[in-house]
This record gives sequence, structure tokens and C-alpha cells, in this order.
Amino acid sequence: MAEPTDLRARAEQLDRVDPLADLRQRFVLPPGVYLDGNSLGPLPRAVPDRLERVVRHEWGQGLIGSWNSAGWFTLPLRVGDRIARRVGAPPGSVVAGDSTSVQLFNTLVAAARLRPGRRTLVSDVANFPTDGYVAGSVARLLGLDLVLVDPSEPLALARVLDGHLAVLTLSHVDYRTGVLHDMAAVTAAAHAAGGVVVWDLAHSAGALPVDLMGAEADFAVGCTYKYLDGGPGSPAFGFVHPRWHDVAEPPLTGWLGHATPFALEPEYRPAEGAARLRVGTPPVLSMAALDAALDVWDEVDIADVRAKSLALTDLFVEACQGLLEPFGVQVVVPREHARRGSQVCLRHPDAYPVVQALVERGVVGDFREPDLMRFGFTPLTLRHADVLDAVDVLADVLASQAWREPRFARRAAVT
Repeated sequence: MAEPTDLRARAEQLDRVDPLADLRQRFVLPPGVYLDGNSLGPLPRAVPDRLERVVRHEWGQGLIGSWNSAGWFTLPLRVGDRIARRVGAPPGSVVAGDSTSVQLFNTLVAAARLRPGRRTLVSDVANFPTDGYVAGSVARLLGLDLVLVDPSEPLALARVLDGHLAVLTLSHVDYRTGVLHDMAAVTAAAHAAGGVVVWDLAHSAGALPVDLMGAEADFAVGCTYKYLDGGPGSPAFGFVHPRWHDVAEPPLTGWLGHATPFALEPEYRPAEGAARLRVGTPPVLSMAALDAALDVWDEVDIADVRAKSLALTDLFVEACQGLLEPFGVQVVVPREHARRGSQVCLRHPDAYPVVQALVERGVVGDFREPDLMRFGFTPLTLRHADVLDAVDVLADVLASQAWREPRFARRAAVT
């Protein structure tokens, strides 16, 4: 089956006028088409040199002195400020460090402590598992009722945003379906009920415009190894709105969240601003890699990123509808731009082996239970023509039934 010729012509024209096209050269890219940037972003070319300098000179020669001379100690705050510019937050309100799970636990407890006497913690029934696990742990720890809703269902949130609400926590973009929530509207509704909101930006930071201050968000967390290209396991980040800087009480009161860590005082006094979210010693190597990866973002207009993301996903959806529906493939993503992140999922009963066959042919996506093929679109590295190439390969995998080979059905530890 062949794609419509007008799609190929449109893709080539979009590539010719793409304002982000030159940035592709700033990354190391594998052969084929990489559509898994929503799991792990490609390697920026500046990162290896930065890591070599940190290892050979700062660690190898400077040793302990590099905490001061190379600025290791302040990296979480400096990197946090660089991320803040990408999520609509002011300096001093974002700190980088630890994992998303740790940042989420810290902010959820801090948020709940701002609403003593209220008993419900509300989250998404289909949220990413770690968000659900952490929310459940926080609810048990603080004696709250965990209420799970489907925020895509009309009036679902309205039914639970009442006088009992302590905290609402949602992912800005759904990790499976790519549904984008209206941050400002949801936050306003939770505030009207007297609650506090914690947003997970894992699938939106670096993929689309985020305006935490404009939305009046209370807290937010996010990972940096997806669209921000920080590398595998790169540090997460946490945001605290300035209105809570003097009163937020994170539960993990590590020594680097102290107002004066090297005073070595026996009693804890929180640092100012988001610095109180710091817990332990920062992972300098991964933090330095993230810092170098963020350099490319100094040259990027997020409006261009969003426009290209929507063009890429529009093209993918249109091509899939034309070529893949005869094979029982269902496109799972909102068609409205205002409700779409930077990924598209395809539903197929044999999604896992299909993805494995696709990966063997150089088109990399991933699988999510029970039947979703997930594809993430990174506007800094993808060309529009790449999108059509990927759909052509997928159509051939399905038409030839290559995915039926037994080796593609064997489950790996990471899917």
C-alpha cells in the first residue's frame, strides 16, 4: 500500500521551511527513525565533551575542590533556573536533583501539609504507575483518602473538587494517550475548592509551552531525560510557587535542603525557595550532562517547537489513518490541538510483537500495556519526511505479517 503523494509533497515542503531544521545536527542520531523521545531523548553532541571535562579535570585534578571551583555545589540551583525558563517559572523556584518519584513524594506531602484537616488526595485513575504508587503512599502516610478519577470524563473532576479536597495531582500530558490537560482551568477549579495542585510535567517539559506561573500552579515535578535530552536517569526537577516558599514543608529534610548546610547544625532550618527540596548530594556527572544538554534550548523558541510537534503528529495521524486502518490499527490521540501532547498511540491487539518487528527495521517506538504502540515526536531532531518513512515501514510490517515471527513475541525487561 502506498501513501498519498500529496502527503509526501507536504512533508518535503514543511522540511524545507522548518525553522528548527539546523538543530538536528546538534544531536547524535541512530540510523532509521527514532520515535521514542518521550522515553529517552537523543544524545546532544555537546554532552560527551562536557562529561570528559568533568571527569578528567574537575574530578581527576580538582577533586574535592571542584565543589567550589567548578560550581558542583550550586549545580542543582543553576540547572533548576535553566529549566525554570522552559516551564514558565521564575528564578529560585525550580531545583534539579533526585528522581521524579522523590520529587513527587516531597511535593505531594508538602502540598498536603498546606491543607490540614482536609481529607482527600485526588489523582488520575490512569496516571503513570509511579505517580499512583507515590500518591497511595502519601495517602497512607498522612491518613488521607485517595480518590482516583478519569479527568477526561465530563464532570469527573467537578464531582470530587469539593470542600474535602487537600491535593489534586495530575500529569499535564497523559503518558499513554498523549491527552493534554488544560493546566490553568484545572488549577483554577482546584483552587476554587480550596485545594492545592501538583502537576507532573514529564511529558510536557520541552515538548510544548508550559506556563506554571500563568496557570497559578502550586507545585510541579518533571523528568529531564525525555524531551529535555538530559540522558538516561538524568535528575528530575521540582517547582514550588513563590507564594509557598516560606511555608512549604517537604518531608525529606536532607542536609542540602538546610539553610546553611555546612554549619552542620543539629536542628533543621529549611533553605529559601525551592532549594528546600534538595535532599542529598547531587549526582554531579548526570547533572553536568543535563546542564550541557540544555545549551541547545537557549537557541529554541518553544512556540516553534509546539508548531512543529503538531505538524509532525498531524502528518503521522493522517498517514496512519490512510495506510494502517485496514490492519485493525486504531489511532489513539485527541484530534484537537489544544488537547494533544507530542506523542501518538496506535492500538492493535498484537502491539508488542509489532513494535519489536518495527524496531528491528530501524523505526523505534515502544509498547505500553495492554495494546498500545507509542510514538514520541521530538521536534528538534525529527524531519517531516521521517514520519512518513516510519508509517511506510509499519505498514509493511503489518502487511507482510513479519511481526508473527516467534522472536518478536519474547518479552524483554523493558518494553
